[in-house]
Amino acid sequence: MFRFKQFTIKQERCAMKVGTDGCLLGAWADISDCNRILDIGCGSGLIAIMSAQRSAANIIGVEIDSDAAAQARENADASPWGERIDIINADILEYKNTQPFDAIVSNPPFFANSLKCPDSARSTARHDSSLPCSALMQCARELLCDGGTLSVVIPADICGLWCTEALFKGLSARRMTYVRTLPHKQPKRVLIEFVKGVHTQPETTDLILENTPGEYSSEAKELLRDFYLKIAG
Repeated sequence: MFRFKQFTIKQERCAMKVGTDGCLLGAWADISDCNRILDIGCGSGLIAIMSAQRSAANIIGVEIDSDAAAQARENADASPWGERIDIINADILEYKNTQPFDAIVSNPPFFANSLKCPDSARSTARHDSSLPCSALMQCARELLCDGGTLSVVIPADICGLWCTEALFKGLSARRMTYVRTLPHKQPKRVLIEFVKGVHTQPETTDLILENTPGEYSSEAKELLRDFYLKIAG
């Protein structure tokens, strides 16, 4: 169980637990003017619930694993925004929707060539054989409205591949934030906002999580203040 300031995530039936990646994406994605948001691979429902806290939008979370989907539904119902969150147990590659979304958020599976975990649910959540980059981009192209956004968090070393694949599918990077755990560390993650359509040059920034081990940076505090119990305010 993971407690946030305004909600709690139960996760014993979820292959992927609450982690920094999902929390950062849920707090970073620009959803301020959205009416409809889709969370692809919603897992425990973390990002869907964070999105509901940060907006007035109606949110759909799609999760392929039935146990995780059931727990996401329970977590959403227990939150203050359950009436605006719908959880669907489905493969996003087979999901059909007649009304386009203003934004899609996803903490996607991205391990391409590493040894798979014997736990099939965890492998599905972690490895991109369940949802390759090209397939996710195609879903975004089909499900987003014109000018809609896809926000993801991925390893920094595959950023170029994802940006290239996005261009093939009619999306382009508009905003990128490289995440460093400490000031002297190389970025291991990057938050990317893709927009449906052509955009010239992405706005690029850095986010340092901690000034020293255990001491959040001012930028991290500002981003996560509304969620993390250990950040005052």
